[in-house]
Amino acid sequence: MQTLSILLQAGPPGGAGGASTLIMIGMMVIVFYFFMIRPQMKKAKTEKQFKETIKEGDKIITIGGVHGKILEVHPTTFIIEVEGKNRLKIEKTAISMDATRALNAPEVPAKTK
Repeated sequence: MQTLSILLQAGPPGGAGGASTLIMIGMMVIVFYFFMIRPQMKKAKTEKQFKETIKEGDKIITIGGVHGKILEVHPTTFIIEVEGKNRLKIEKTAISMDATRALNAPEVPAKTK
């Protein structure tokens, strides 16, 4: 009985088990790339492009939830105006792309029955 369990754990003869293991690892790397790495790279590219296209007068929302209007654009920072005519200097990385797009999206009128 002990010999049978040892033979079952050993795998197929001829070392074919190593090739199938490499194929499985390769497939896992490919799946990981397409479901994890590629979407993150694509999102980072669109965020970078979004932050480069922001100009003076645009309304934004920061990651912390501060609403404001762009007054000045600098290479790595913005000067924004918040309620009460106060001015804040923020980093470009502090802008929330999704919240800002939602803020500037045109309103869809509600359907009436």
